[in-house]
Amino acid sequence: MKKIVSLMLAMIMAVSMLAACSKSEPAPAAEGGEEAATETAAAELTLNVASNATDETNPYSIGLEEFKKVAEEVSGGKIAVTVHKGTLGQNESELVEKLQMGAADMIVAAPAFMNAIGVPEVDFFSLEYLFDGFDHWEKCVDGDFGKVMSDIVTEKTGNQFKIMGYWSTSIRDVYAKKAITKPEDLKGLAIRTQNSQVQQEFFQACGAVPTSVDWGELYQALQQGVVDGAENDYTNITLKEHHKTDNGKYISETHHDTTTRLYLMDGNKYDQLTDEQKQWIEAACEAATAAEREATYRMFEESKQKAIADGAVVTEHADIDIDAFKAIATGIQDKFAEANNMKEQLEMVRNAAK
Repeated sequence: MKKIVSLMLAMIMAVSMLAACSKSEPAPAAEGGEEAATETAAAELTLNVASNATDETNPYSIGLEEFKKVAEEVSGGKIAVTVHKGTLGQNESELVEKLQMGAADMIVAAPAFMNAIGVPEVDFFSLEYLFDGFDHWEKCVDGDFGKVMSDIVTEKTGNQFKIMGYWSTSIRDVYAKKAITKPEDLKGLAIRTQNSQVQQEFFQACGAVPTSVDWGELYQALQQGVVDGAENDYTNITLKEHHKTDNGKYISETHHDTTTRLYLMDGNKYDQLTDEQKQWIEAACEAATAAEREATYRMFEESKQKAIADGAVVTEHADIDIDAFKAIATGIQDKFAEANNMKEQLEMVRNAAK
């Protein structure tokens, strides 16, 4: 009996020691290593920033990494930033939802995706041939026009969305299974467009069939002939290798859209920050915006040359009947401005080009 009791006591002591060891074992470090976990724990403010870009060389990724770098530097580590590259969603509509839910603190999104949350005015940025290149675009978004549009977004969303910077994804062109030199060349072609009413209206007016395809599924849709073509900038075309498909091989420099992308934050969360924290974030946003734009402008020509080297057939801007495309776009611009009480904003943009 004594032997049995001794054996049982020994087993109980062994189990107790194992339990004690288990409790004292440190928890696994967060992604990024033990050092990153320690820095995050020491920070007084943590931010999750996100875009739908998965490639490290995408201008979005470059901009977000610059935001992280500057925010953490100027705050002396009091701000910790986690950058999500496509991991919170590869469709911008998902990112808008994440920002609304609080799962993301700052996101990059196309203006058109804000239509669904009751801000039709923001689709103004999606109007084709609104800006005559990067210089005209910068003059507008960095001036009074940009301030007016920012105020509209803040007011219409109850301060849930605050524009922290105007970014761009370069200048968009049509790429398809054949060259496009005039609106009539688009007749009957299923073209993947953005989720914007004014952009879909433009392509429909050109004779195309606007088609919705998720960005992450577009390569397969081009490869399998689900769509006859799409529209985007050289950088995004080449990063996703759309130009290597039969239905993306012919790139026509329609230059129909000098793009605007919004770097957004929850305005209510921003208002809760201390003045010092606001200064840190604003400094980081300014640096991130400059870095994102620099990458966009630099990659415009680099990506074009890559597409050509890969076998894409490019129809130069000078060989396209741009006036015919602009005539269609101008009517849609006027109609949109009238319907949304934005004649003043349209004139601001047009006058800035003079």
